Amino acid sequence: MDISIQNFETDLITASMQQPVLLDIWAPWCGPCKALGPVLEKLEVAYAGRFKLAKLNSDDQPEISGQLSQMFGVRSIPFCVLFKGGQPVDGFVGALPEAQVREFLDKHVPSADAMTAEEEAAEGAELLAEGDTTSALEKLQEAVAIDPSNDTARYDYLRALLTAGRVEDAQRAFSAVAGKAMLDARLAAAGHWISACEKALHARSADTLATAIAANKRDFDARFELAQTHFAAQRFTTAMDELLEIVMRDKAWNEELARKTYVAILEVMRLKPDPSKAEAAAPKGTLELAGKVNTAPADPLVDQYRRKLSMALF
Repeated sequence: MDISIQNFETDLITASMQQPVLLDIWAPWCGPCKALGPVLEKLEVAYAGRFKLAKLNSDDQPEISGQLSQMFGVRSIPFCVLFKGGQPVDGFVGALPEAQVREFLDKHVPSADAMTAEEEAAEGAELLAEGDTTSALEKLQEAVAIDPSNDTARYDYLRALLTAGRVEDAQRAFSAVAGKAMLDARLAAAGHWISACEKALHARSADTLATAIAANKRDFDARFELAQTHFAAQRFTTAMDELLEIVMRDKAWNEELARKTYVAILEVMRLKPDPSKAEAAAPKGTLELAGKVNTAPADPLVDQYRRKLSMALF
């Protein structure tokens, strides 16, 4: 694939959001470039889709090659730059032997197992979105088994388990990543969902809780217990309505537990980003090395409840 100023954004920046792209900057008069080219082409086949090879003629595209050379402090070719997640992340200079190129690639491209897990996870997430929870669980369980470090697959697996009401299985799957929940909003949300399911098993009846709340609007324990039962039953907006009542009256109650649970439900409801639907490319003839961050498609209901929380907090 030849890169030019016209397709730089779509075929390099956007493409690297889906898989790593190795850009080979070369020139027709460069002997080492001619030696390296076949090695890279051979490895693209050998790595079977784990990265994509792109080529850029520095004589024809001096603006792009010049900016990349300046960015990495390089003045010679062949010069290879690896793009990943919409950004140039690493590079090397010269006609390296195949073994060294493999070593470079292995630092950045997913392993064969990780690729298989990613494919299984993607299929599982799609099945889950379509409402086929049983089939989704099979795919996602396989993805997690192949690559336990794939937190996206694990979150989707947890979501599928909880959607199916398999709380004990979700508890076991979550225990392996519970330590990461502080740093990952998705896993934190799954943790709150599991907690709600656990609490709902021993909750008072809805009528009893409603009576307690009617007698005392500031009976936050009863209101939170009611919200937990709604969350466990996947009545997400009803649960958030109860949590919002707590936040409006006492933002700091129980170490902000109502707010944290509300945010967790928003995360559970949030639509997942679709990497294939990247933001519109920059106009042809422009060059932008920094990739754009993809955002999830807007969900009006999630946006509405996010605004409600913001109004209550601020």
